[in-house]
Amino acid sequence: MAKLIHIKTFKDDRGSLTVLDDVVPFQIKRLFYIYSVDNSSRGGHRHHTTEQAAICIQGSCQISNHNSKITEEFVLDSPDKCLLLMPEDWHVMHSFSPDAILLVLASTSFDPKDYIYEPYDAI
Repeated sequence: MAKLIHIKTFKDDRGSLTVLDDVVPFQIKRLFYIYSVDNSSRGGHRHHTTEQAAICIQGSCQISNHNSKITEEFVLDSPDKCLLLMPEDWHVMHSFSPDAILLVLASTSFDPKDYIYEPYDAI
């Protein structure tokens, strides 16, 4: 099940420093970021094995998530929010602000065989 966590951030007059040490519960094998998104949605899949952590490091976006039992909507609008996505989480990323940059950390390298594109019935 997806879980929203807050990442430790240090703020002072010089700015903010957000630290990812020991935040994700998996070894990071892949990093990617999504930006310059028009009105399109991204994602629309779940995985066999990949766990992910999504952080909107600039701007905002929303992630609709369904794990076959629960449908949830998450708003990522601060770089200190991190959404942990489990393999069973069928997710769609949408409503990107024009300046949004969504950073995603993944537990596996890219493998097209790991993707499941069929949503659960209730999505």
